[in-house]
Amino acid sequence: MKSINSKGIKAAITAVSGYVPSEILSNNDLEKMVDTTNEWIVTRTGIKERRIARNPLEPTSFLAIQAANQLLQKNSIDPATIDLVIVATVTPDMPVAATAPFVATQIGAHNAFGFDLQAACSGFLYGMSSAVNYIESGRYQKVLLIGADKMSSIVDYTDRSTCIIFGDGAGAVLFEPSSNDFGWEDSYFRSDGSGREFLNIKAGGSLHPFNENTFAEGGHNIFQEGQMVFKNAVKNMADAAEKVMIQNQLKGSDIAYLLPHQANKRIIDATARRMNLSDERVLMNIEKYGNTTAATLPLLLSDYESKFSKGDKLVFAAFGGGFTWGAAYLTWNYDYNN
Repeated sequence: MKSINSKGIKAAITAVSGYVPSEILSNNDLEKMVDTTNEWIVTRTGIKERRIARNPLEPTSFLAIQAANQLLQKNSIDPATIDLVIVATVTPDMPVAATAPFVATQIGAHNAFGFDLQAACSGFLYGMSSAVNYIESGRYQKVLLIGADKMSSIVDYTDRSTCIIFGDGAGAVLFEPSSNDFGWEDSYFRSDGSGREFLNIKAGGSLHPFNENTFAEGGHNIFQEGQMVFKNAVKNMADAAEKVMIQNQLKGSDIAYLLPHQANKRIIDATARRMNLSDERVLMNIEKYGNTTAATLPLLLSDYESKFSKGDKLVFAAFGGGFTWGAAYLTWNYDYNN
């Protein structure tokens, strides 16, 4: 819904960055691990390869720190000026403590507080709304939002329904008060708890604490019922994107780019058709990274930053476990070369 900001402050993205591990796990590699083929994977998902952080000493916080430090260095930002660090993730370093405070400390954001946000593949999108609200409150000037996931740590590489999809990566964005009329405009978020049985990690929470049985049954790995997830993702991502367009009286021709969650090319294509967008205005990097969960949207921003111009109308859309989904509308705040 449109935010009502009595202080007259608009939040905007002022910097972006991304990080992926160097090791590539290709479809040809997966052919040697499970019963699948490169053609089967590409046809059904659009994925050709994904990045893997195989080093056990490189957890999610490592990925997040690399993305954050790159943002700080590229934009000459003093980390001590950051007020808040939010890490959207489904693969925190530990169930307790939160990953964000550790990331904040490691990057030198000693004046910031931090917390994790978990909404599966919608995590970064929901995190954007949270960051915006902190900025628009007038009490915070710099909010660093990071989407980071080491999905290889929760994937069963004997399960072809999941191991072909996910990769590791991180992306970061900085939100600040806008210096012009551009920034966060509107959003539409929804969730449906009845969907949690179709996409989850069963073990490790209070419902199914870890024990020998949950481990033997693979309850610590990600599970999804592919057809049910696909059906709901196609409908709800497209519905949310259409809803945010209607709320803001936007036509397809008004939108510079769609930045969709990178889970499956067929889902992305269905959303673009509903929005009446041509292929060149639909941003994708799924073929290189696969589904990096909370990192997909900031990695898109990082990869395509040079294409954006000040005032461009961008629509974000995502769908994730829970079920969670939504869309957001933002006008881009700066030109890459300025």
